[in-house]
Amino acid sequence: MSDELKKYREQIDRIDDELLKLFNQRAGIAQQIGHVKGNGAVLRPEREAQVLQRMKEANQGPLSGQGVSALYTEVMSQCRALEAPLRVAYLGPHGTFSEAAVFQRFGQATEGVPADTIDGVFSAVENESANYGLVPVENSTEGAIGRTLDLLLSSNLKICGEVLLQVHQCVLSNENDLTMIRKVYSHPQSFGQCQEWLNAHLPHAERITASSNADAARMAAEESFAAAVAGAQAAEHFKLKVLAQNIEDDARNTTRFLVIGKQEVAASGKDKTSLVMSAANRPGAVHDLLVPLARNAVSMTKLESRPSRTGLWEYVFYVDIEGHQSDAKVAAALAQLKQIAAFVKVLGSYPVAV
Repeated sequence: MSDELKKYREQIDRIDDELLKLFNQRAGIAQQIGHVKGNGAVLRPEREAQVLQRMKEANQGPLSGQGVSALYTEVMSQCRALEAPLRVAYLGPHGTFSEAAVFQRFGQATEGVPADTIDGVFSAVENESANYGLVPVENSTEGAIGRTLDLLLSSNLKICGEVLLQVHQCVLSNENDLTMIRKVYSHPQSFGQCQEWLNAHLPHAERITASSNADAARMAAEESFAAAVAGAQAAEHFKLKVLAQNIEDDARNTTRFLVIGKQEVAASGKDKTSLVMSAANRPGAVHDLLVPLARNAVSMTKLESRPSRTGLWEYVFYVDIEGHQSDAKVAAALAQLKQIAAFVKVLGSYPVAV
């Protein structure tokens, strides 16, 4: 070993020793905060968002902002676990993109609770077998997840946060070559995200829908001449070979997930509010719903219509706006909306994904 390399390694060792002391010092303070809070919420989404934003703004490199965010997410996860275990329900089984989103948001010191359906995620939080749930709400390629929107309308749970997960699809199989594949399993959303690739490379393979990508991988692992479209994490879990990577038609393919819970989240300084509303049955009613937002200079970032399931051709509108419901402009706009809309329900205010 050269003297120069030895010198650098000794510097790293000294820094690691100091980091370990500081990590434990931080963990000790987190424990004291837990004692002060008593039976209060273990997770404070607004505080964690503020920490991540502050660290990214203070970062001078060479670490990337994304790398800093990942590091501090894990630090907070380990410190949070000293207060109490955090159980988060997600659309299972193990190996799904939903599971990956759980650990991206909450860190590895989190107990994932797999559910068979999106309904099961909501139920787990409602009956308190999980502290929070994480559900997919929209994909940049395939659009909104209707079942999640319907359950947000009918449930008393609140949106406590959001996660943006870049989704890379793979072809997984026991076989050694794509030419041997006769059938492909996957979730309908994933089939939609990879249509062009599948048409070009597996045009004659039968496409069979599964309840999740991980379940597709499980079925492919049990059969010959079969494959699954799923994430790389499913290949590791089900001992499958990766025959093709990054087969999504759009390289920017991203799924947005929502964190749901029973908790009202305080303002973090960079927030989003989600609501659902319906218009009165009269000419110009939908236009009138947008007037309070414009009048109070509140920016709308999403507008999605969905059948209300209360009558034929009746719709509700899902809206995302910038700001927290406690902000003066947002509060004024919501108050005016409630005076003119047939129905308004605030689904939650929460930090924008960092």
